[in-house]
Amino acid sequence: MGLKIVVAVDLSDAADKVIRVTEYIAKATQAKVRVLHVAEAEPDFVGYEAGPEVVRDQVAKEFRAEHRGIQAHAETLRKAGVDATARLIQGPIVETVLSEAKRFDADLLVVGSHGFGALYDLLVGSASRGILRDSSIPVLVVPIRDSE
Repeated sequence: MGLKIVVAVDLSDAADKVIRVTEYIAKATQAKVRVLHVAEAEPDFVGYEAGPEVVRDQVAKEFRAEHRGIQAHAETLRKAGVDATARLIQGPIVETVLSEAKRFDADLLVVGSHGFGALYDLLVGSASRGILRDSSIPVLVVPIRDSE
């Protein structure tokens, strides 16, 4: 039986490199992969149910776009012959990533070190220390560099 890998991605261009590295490892180890994107709740939208319809519609539209993006990453892996599923979860990034890794019974967690959006914040701010400190499984950090 192969490894079980959770790959946490944002939906920037940087995620493509993280997915390619995950594909390489998954194919070499016959791993099952869970592609994970954590949509962090915007504090301004907490309780948005009571807000104007236009706000609710925008939040729903963004969530659908994130869902399509995460499914596309999983499909890229499946086309390469990797057993991959996608999961979009809303919540605090560090806790959600670690919780999903545990739920999936993952052997490895893969993240990128530079991007734009939630994953960038995860690995640049105190969240990076949190995930690296609190993970009970190995964490592979894929370096992402600007294309300049």
